[in-house]
Amino acid sequence: MYCIQCGVELSEGQSICPVCNTRVYHPELPVKERPTYPQKAFPSEAVNRRGLLFVITVLAGLPLLLPTVLELLWHGTVSWSGYVAGGVLLGYLAVILPFWFRRPHPAIFVPCDFAALLLYLLYIDLQTNGGWFLGFALPVTVALGLITTACVTLNYYLRGARLYIFGGGLIAMGLWTVLIEFLIWETFAVRATVMWSICSFLTLFVLGMMLIIIAIVKPLKESLYKFFFIG
Repeated sequence: MYCIQCGVELSEGQSICPVCNTRVYHPELPVKERPTYPQKAFPSEAVNRRGLLFVITVLAGLPLLLPTVLELLWHGTVSWSGYVAGGVLLGYLAVILPFWFRRPHPAIFVPCDFAALLLYLLYIDLQTNGGWFLGFALPVTVALGLITTACVTLNYYLRGARLYIFGGGLIAMGLWTVLIEFLIWETFAVRATVMWSICSFLTLFVLGMMLIIIAIVKPLKESLYKFFFIG
C-alpha cells in the first residue's frame, strides 16, 4: 500500500503517511456516509391529522349551532334548524368521526351511524306528525343497517371471501327493496299496478349469483382478475 500524495510505501497498520502526513485511504474499510441534506425534525402525521380534524370539527360546529341559536332567538323554538343540525351531525358521525381513531372497527361505527339516522328520522316524524316512523322508517333502516353491518364486518375479517360477501349482500339488498314496497303498501296504502321491487330484486339476485359463481369457479375468477388487473 502506498501514499496517494507522495507515493511512499506504507505498512498495513498506518493511518497517516509519515512523510507528508496525508491520511491513508483504506478502500476495504466501510465509509460512513453523511447525509447531503440538513437534518430537520418534521411534525408527525398523527399531530397533523388531529390538527386538521380539530379544524374540521370547529367548522362543522358552526352550521350545527348557529341555525339553532338564531331560531331560538327569533322564534323561541327549534323546528327547521333541527333538520340542518341533524344533517350536519349525521355527516360528521359517518365521515369525520372514524378518522379520530387509528383503526375504527366497522362493527361498531356502522351500527352507531344507523342508530343516529334512526334518531334523525324520528325527529322528522315528530316534527311533521307523520306517523310513519314505526311502520316504515324503523324496519327499513334497521334492515339496511343489519345488511350493511354484516357486509362490512365480514369483509373486515374475511378478505378472501369478498365475492361471496358482495354477492350475498346484493341478494339481501334485493329482498330489502321488496320489504320497502310491502311497507309502503301497509303504511301509506299506496299500491302500484306494477311491483317495481320484483324487477329490482331479480336484477340484484342475478348480479349476486354471478359474483358467487365467479367465486366458486376458480379458473373464471383468476381470468377475470387478470383481465381487470386485480391483485
